[in-house]
Amino acid sequence: MSDAPAIHPKIAEVTARIIGRSASTRSAYLERTAAAYAEGPARRGLACSNLAHGFAAMGGGDREALRAARKPGVAIVSSYNDMLSAHQPLKEYPDWLKTSVREAGGVAQFAGGVPAMCDGITQGRAGMELSLFSREVIAMATAIALSHDMFDGSLLLGVCDKIVPGLLIGALSFGHLPAVLVPAGPMNSGLPNKEKARIRQLYAEGKATREDLLEAESASYHSPGTCTFYGTANSNQMVVEVMGLHLPGASFVHPGTPIRRALTEEAGRRVVELARGESYTPLAEIVSEKTVVNGLISLLATGGSTNHTLHLVAIAAAAGIQLTWDDFSDLSAVIPLLARVYPNGSADINHFHAAGGIQFLIGTLLDAGLLHPDVRTVAGDGLHRYRQEPILDNGSLRWREVPTRSLDEDVLRPASRPFSADGGLRMVSGNLGRAVIKVSAVADEHRVVEAPARVFTSQQGFDQAFSAGELERDVVVVIRNQGPQANGMPELHGLTPALGVLMDRGYQVALLTDGRMSGASGKIPAAIQLTPEAAAGGPLARIADGDVVRLDADAGTLDVLVGETELALRELVDGPPDEASWTGTGRELFAALRRSVGPADQGASVFGPLTPEHFGVPIRSNTVEVGK
Repeated sequence: MSDAPAIHPKIAEVTARIIGRSASTRSAYLERTAAAYAEGPARRGLACSNLAHGFAAMGGGDREALRAARKPGVAIVSSYNDMLSAHQPLKEYPDWLKTSVREAGGVAQFAGGVPAMCDGITQGRAGMELSLFSREVIAMATAIALSHDMFDGSLLLGVCDKIVPGLLIGALSFGHLPAVLVPAGPMNSGLPNKEKARIRQLYAEGKATREDLLEAESASYHSPGTCTFYGTANSNQMVVEVMGLHLPGASFVHPGTPIRRALTEEAGRRVVELARGESYTPLAEIVSEKTVVNGLISLLATGGSTNHTLHLVAIAAAAGIQLTWDDFSDLSAVIPLLARVYPNGSADINHFHAAGGIQFLIGTLLDAGLLHPDVRTVAGDGLHRYRQEPILDNGSLRWREVPTRSLDEDVLRPASRPFSADGGLRMVSGNLGRAVIKVSAVADEHRVVEAPARVFTSQQGFDQAFSAGELERDVVVVIRNQGPQANGMPELHGLTPALGVLMDRGYQVALLTDGRMSGASGKIPAAIQLTPEAAAGGPLARIADGDVVRLDADAGTLDVLVGETELALRELVDGPPDEASWTGTGRELFAALRRSVGPADQGASVFGPLTPEHFGVPIRSNTVEVGK
């Protein structure tokens, strides 16, 4: 838009260097997707036997339309299961979508399902060691679903943690196809998050029973829909909507409501429009350098999940874009924190939505020059459409402007009056390597910790030491061999209640790990995702009990105060589990992924280094149009 404010110079600088850094790989990716595009349904080129297999189970007009290859074919790829509250609402979506796609002049087929595991259920269990690798499995399963050359567009149904990134990475391998991500929405608010955290700490201290804890947890997680705290699931929804991959306002509408159904059905109609003629908008053109930067900015402005320091890097790589942790850090320094949603405040995602939600957030960031407005989206060109909220007007879906002020500035603020001047996500580095720390919920007086280390190689070891009273002092808790090569990089936020108890007793406390903490990172200063990880020979493997560790989140430093020579001469200890011991709960089936996974700062991906050859296209030019 001509009257849009100038983009912030730091955002322009970071975007320009991403474009320059990615020129050859992005060009190769776009060449590959352009070569895959064929005007009209791709199934026209199938041999008769192949095509007959593709519509054998169809009936009526859909069968004839597929046979004649005269209408766009749409793939539905879903992560539905009825164990996960966030994904249970997806059960009815395929029938709704098939009808709306048909009404719009297309034919939808359920092309495939992808697995969806719950980190909440597997937390602290062996199954959590498969969690991060499930992203790659989902990406590959999505690719299998789309591999039949029957489709001209896709509808991707998913919500949580690794599921949305996996769906998107898989779909980007078919970047010539339009794609719309279809969410399910959050559950209604239950037990306040602050009360839930209080009961968890009491249980960690032995002052609440298991029945007390279970009652609190079940009052928090109580119905279909996404968990209401601002973890990775809701961060997913925030990021992909600001990237223009949802319909405007679709993220945080409750399941089981008329408007939720209307938005779902509209996604089916919209993907048909995107699949043909002048409206043709392939996924490859939506996921651009500017779009990735916009998604990252929304994460920073809301204090979102640290898991996206992995997922956004991997998503960008799937589109030929080279995103680094330096980009996160540099943008975080200039993006104001505009939301306080648990664990960065007491509100939940429903309170955020009621205060103005994503629409207000996008509006205030655009007006401040803190988002790129000139991007392509599933709603059309330009991010301005995402300032509008969906409503039902006499049963018909339409969009309207939202109030230009927040309805609750304790939860959501304009860019002119932020909670803090920066996004609270920082990178720390020193003689131990490089790590991520989220400080948006960490009090100023706890951002610098210098204390002796206590080293563990498992959550269970930490729990035992805490229960035995061995940690009643200033301490930097070190939990190593939790990285991707060691055991799949499980989330460790089950540590939070006990660490919170120690902090509340007046001790200086910090956590240092090559594992993850995810969206549950809270008031404890936690330097996480340390790379190089201990299992790859990183310095973390040389720390000993009693070594003094200094974590300074303000200065961005992380060091063990041991002489360089002494540290280098120490033997590497506590090696990762060998193949024979990494078994049970299906872990042995994932051994190949564990052997091939890359480092955390490259997205912890198994899909290999990002080079032009990765996309299988010889490079003829090192230039690419900005925003493409």
